[in-house]
Amino acid sequence: MKKGICAVAFPGDMTFEEMFITAKKCGFDGVELSMNGSGELTPDTSDAELARIRQLAEDIGISLYSVTSGLCWAYSLTADDEEQRNKAKENFRRQIYIASKLGCDTVLVVPGHVGVEFAPHLGVIDYQTAYDRALDGVRELEVYARELGIVIGIENVWNKFLISPVEMRGFVDAIGSECVKAYFDVGNVAVNGYPEHWIRILGERIAKVHFKDYRHCVGNINGFCDLLAGDVDYKAVMEALRQVGYDGWVTAEMGPYPVSNEVSLAHASHAMDCILSY
Repeated sequence: MKKGICAVAFPGDMTFEEMFITAKKCGFDGVELSMNGSGELTPDTSDAELARIRQLAEDIGISLYSVTSGLCWAYSLTADDEEQRNKAKENFRRQIYIASKLGCDTVLVVPGHVGVEFAPHLGVIDYQTAYDRALDGVRELEVYARELGIVIGIENVWNKFLISPVEMRGFVDAIGSECVKAYFDVGNVAVNGYPEHWIRILGERIAKVHFKDYRHCVGNINGFCDLLAGDVDYKAVMEALRQVGYDGWVTAEMGPYPVSNEVSLAHASHAMDCILSY
């Protein structure tokens, strides 16, 4: 398996050059970039700039393999407002295009929401309505992703939606395309489930994997913690990944630390080495 780190783990004012050099220094093989409303990578980033970013990564020796986006918390495929849904599709199409220009093979897509406690502005959407809208939206995006050879990775997040592995499997299978798979986040299911169960049920549908850890005693979003400092049974996770034949990217997802960020990144890298050795 290849070891990656999310761009969100770095300070917001860090340049891509600094990010790639730091990731390489800390022992990561690649970086998952994020398309946001501001910064070096936005929906308006030019082809010339995308080519520069891709070349920069190649020169430093860092792989670019996936693109996520913080804009999914501003615009949702399941929103009641049709204009909001169309804007979400527009952003996702741009994310797919950007991924293709950067030489990535996957985009991380949050398919919508029923309710999000940390983003109350999104409101609460009827579950069946959310499911139908998400399915229609992803089906539409799949056509474009297939044209560009990009896989849409549907992530399990804290959105009160697709909350079981059987439901996630059914959603992916309902699309019925090799260009739509699951982007499985280990830590996001730890609050009320077992990631090893998800892995065995999703199987070959897993496109990419996020590594996070979680403390059950906290019981809310503040329970996320450093890798190997929580309650995720990573030995069971690795056993399940190997059982289903997964050998792709595993990416540490964490926020930037206000002090000694490089030390924290090095710790995450070492923790991933320990996990991958199980």
